[in-house]
Amino acid sequence: MEVEVAERSSYSVKYVEAAERSSYSSKDYHEPPPAPLIDMVELMKWSFYRAVIAELIATLLFLYITVLTVIGYKSQTDPTKINAVQCGGVGILGIAWAFGGMIFVLVYCTAGISGGHINPAVTFGLFLARKVSLIRAVMYMIAQCLGAICGVGLVKAFQRAYYVRYGGGANELAAGYNKGTGLGAEIIGTFVLVFVVFGATDPKRNARDSHVPVLAPLPIGFAVFMVHLATIPITGTGINPARSLGAAVIYNERKAWDDQWIFWVGPFIGAAIASFFYQFILRASAIKALGSFRSTV
Repeated sequence: MEVEVAERSSYSVKYVEAAERSSYSSKDYHEPPPAPLIDMVELMKWSFYRAVIAELIATLLFLYITVLTVIGYKSQTDPTKINAVQCGGVGILGIAWAFGGMIFVLVYCTAGISGGHINPAVTFGLFLARKVSLIRAVMYMIAQCLGAICGVGLVKAFQRAYYVRYGGGANELAAGYNKGTGLGAEIIGTFVLVFVVFGATDPKRNARDSHVPVLAPLPIGFAVFMVHLATIPITGTGINPARSLGAAVIYNERKAWDDQWIFWVGPFIGAAIASFFYQFILRASAIKALGSFRSTV
């Protein structure tokens, strides 16, 4: 009996020691290596093309649902219609929920395939941080723009009369705001989005010493929702060049094209600032790299 107890005690001690060693070792965090600038090997892999297709389809669905929501709201509140209800429809709050909710759903579904970018500005920011290669970034952006055009094209095909009458969901600078204000709104809005993307997908959160478990698509979707609440009255909220381009191509009116540059320059600047801020200020990547260099000298 004493021998059996001793054996159990010895086993328990060994088990605890092994668990502690495993726990301590799992807390050690190693920064993943940066993606190669140009990775030709990607072009030989089916997983790469599968990711590009996922980005195209996700952006198509995103534009289809969100632009239909915008047009439906304008139709329900049209003052020229006899049965219009000024306080009816989903309202700006509902539109913001449509954009944020779709991003949450689509990022959740495609994160394991393509990373769930669904936005050239997000792809650009991740490229600057060396999270994706140049080839992947360019192909993602092309797929996102094509998907957006197809998504809005489906909206026009199904709701042609309403589509033309209610502006096609195109991003335009609202009356009373100058282009500088619109550009600033797009820069700040995209900064918020890309900053949240970096924070929510930070690989260090997967380490055992992280105390902030997070479902990445949720904060990203909420960021899109909050930014839309703030900037819909100013620019209709772009923060996604593919979304703005897709609507402008199908709507094809002068005002949408005149303001189009705002919805490319602003998001790309905002994404670049967010990438630099998170990687080099909050994560101090430059200081870590310098310290590693000095330690090897």
